[in-house]
Amino acid sequence: MSRYVTWLIAFALAAWIVSRLPFTELMQTITNLQFSQWIIWTSLNLLVIALLTGRWLVLTRAMALPCSFLQLLQIRQAGQVISFVTPGPQFGGEPLQIYWLWRHYTVPIHNAFLALGLDRFYELWINFAVLLLAVLTLLTTRSAIVVDWYPIAFVLVGLIGLMGLFGWFVISQPSRIKTWIKRLTRRWHDHDRLRNLDTHLTQLNKSLQRVMTTQRPALGVALALSLLAWAAMIGEFWFLLSLLGIPTDLPTFVFLFTVVRLAFLLPLPGGVGSVEAGLFWAFQALGLPLPAAAALIVLMRLRDVIILLAGAALLPRLQSANNGANAKAL
Repeated sequence: MSRYVTWLIAFALAAWIVSRLPFTELMQTITNLQFSQWIIWTSLNLLVIALLTGRWLVLTRAMALPCSFLQLLQIRQAGQVISFVTPGPQFGGEPLQIYWLWRHYTVPIHNAFLALGLDRFYELWINFAVLLLAVLTLLTTRSAIVVDWYPIAFVLVGLIGLMGLFGWFVISQPSRIKTWIKRLTRRWHDHDRLRNLDTHLTQLNKSLQRVMTTQRPALGVALALSLLAWAAMIGEFWFLLSLLGIPTDLPTFVFLFTVVRLAFLLPLPGGVGSVEAGLFWAFQALGLPLPAAAALIVLMRLRDVIILLAGAALLPRLQSANNGANAKAL
């Protein structure tokens, strides 16, 4: 029931924003875009997807897993569909991604969990770090908009610190983690899938220790790919603003970028409603034209729809019982 209420709120908020947008000027702005500009924009988005998939590939190769770039690409994009429709900050499709790795590409379940866990750790940590950098930039930049960024900065510092502490605890205290998980799942220990839980946890810890001690260059490459992906995302946002004639001076750009990224973190599916409301408010606060805000929203959602449709097209293939190699027994 709560899921439907969340979707209702999201669409109601989005509908209210859309109802206040000037559609005539909006369509004129979009139709004025040149073919070469569409190509550049598409290329930037493909670059982001390729870099993020490449990061996951580096992590799986560090674990000696039998996955190719194209295999990880289809799992990642199909999982994005589930994550988009799940309330929360772009997460939710991970259980299916782990299942697909195990079911179709014969990846042991503990390695599938670790590979995806490492990838998501990079995703979250870099996300919060980039946001923190943006907020710190706003704190040191003169702006006509009075926003108290200090609480947001403190929250981001706390989240980054907690993630670092969690990573250290997982690496240095594996026995405590194992005890906690076994205690949490004790009522299901007789289930067929959990009878070998202790073995899986031991193997998971061994794989993690091996990656951390012998694959540090690969971890560095994964970090570099994460930063490049974020540079491409920042470049894509700057490109959209420049296409629509929106000022791209540092204070304006960082402010709009921060508003969008924070809106995506709110517990609404795919940021539906929150992104629109955030941009609508930001453009009004900056005194920027609403048709440009509308065009930016439409282009961003057009991008999301195309990516989601591509991911949805892969779902039947991944769900097919006949696809891929025979699964390993748990």
